[in-house]
Amino acid sequence: MSDPASQQTVGHGATAASADAVGFRAAARLFSRPQLVTFPMIALALIIPVYLLIGSTLMRAHTLHAPAVALDSAIPVDPAWSVIYLSLFLAALLPVFVVHQQALIRRVIFAYLAAWLIAYGFFLAYPTICPRPEQAVAGKDFSSWLLRAIYSADVPCNCFPSLHVAQSFLAAFICYKVHRGIGAAAVVWACLVAASTLYTKQHYVVDVVTGAALGYGAYLAFVRSYARDATPAIERRLAPYLALGAVTTYGLLVAIMWIAYSNGVVIS
Repeated sequence: MSDPASQQTVGHGATAASADAVGFRAAARLFSRPQLVTFPMIALALIIPVYLLIGSTLMRAHTLHAPAVALDSAIPVDPAWSVIYLSLFLAALLPVFVVHQQALIRRVIFAYLAAWLIAYGFFLAYPTICPRPEQAVAGKDFSSWLLRAIYSADVPCNCFPSLHVAQSFLAAFICYKVHRGIGAAAVVWACLVAASTLYTKQHYVVDVVTGAALGYGAYLAFVRSYARDATPAIERRLAPYLALGAVTTYGLLVAIMWIAYSNGVVIS
């Protein structure tokens, strides 16, 4: 004779799985819904590559500042943080997956435009450089390999303020407007990203502080006044499923990097 309690547990599990399946399908439909491409979106896409142009130009500058404080020297380089550092892509993806109201999307784009342009102004007015302890990433493990990949893909300039940190916090605050739980989790993750910029020696403490302030300032200026209840309840309920899509996408990126590492791709 079967146990009624076990039948109830199985039934509950099947119901939960069915509900999740329905949620994922609804989230997929919402995510695939056509979105209007606007001029500010195009402008944001066009100014992002300017980051590397500014950095390569500053590398030839005569004066590059290093705003280090005592805490910077006390924090050792730790390649294990490279996976978290790379999750800037997760921060960038979260609003793309979670935000679907056109009015909020417009505000989000303007917030990111403001953050990038203000950061560019600081990069040019106060050019900085963050020396990289390359001897500390000479290991053959995946974390050291990944940190070398980060170093090779980025310039050691454009430190103050940290756009890495600004974008992570801005994304978290934006998601909080749609779903409090996702926003709170994203804020915690943004704090970890901020720490990762220090342990990978990509930024100084002052870069992290000003980067977080820049992200919060952009949120205050463009997103905070947006009414939370302007987002339909169904979109708030689907937000966790959508956020999981962003997490999965980042997981695939890490998996691709792992495959490259496993196949002996050399990072100079």
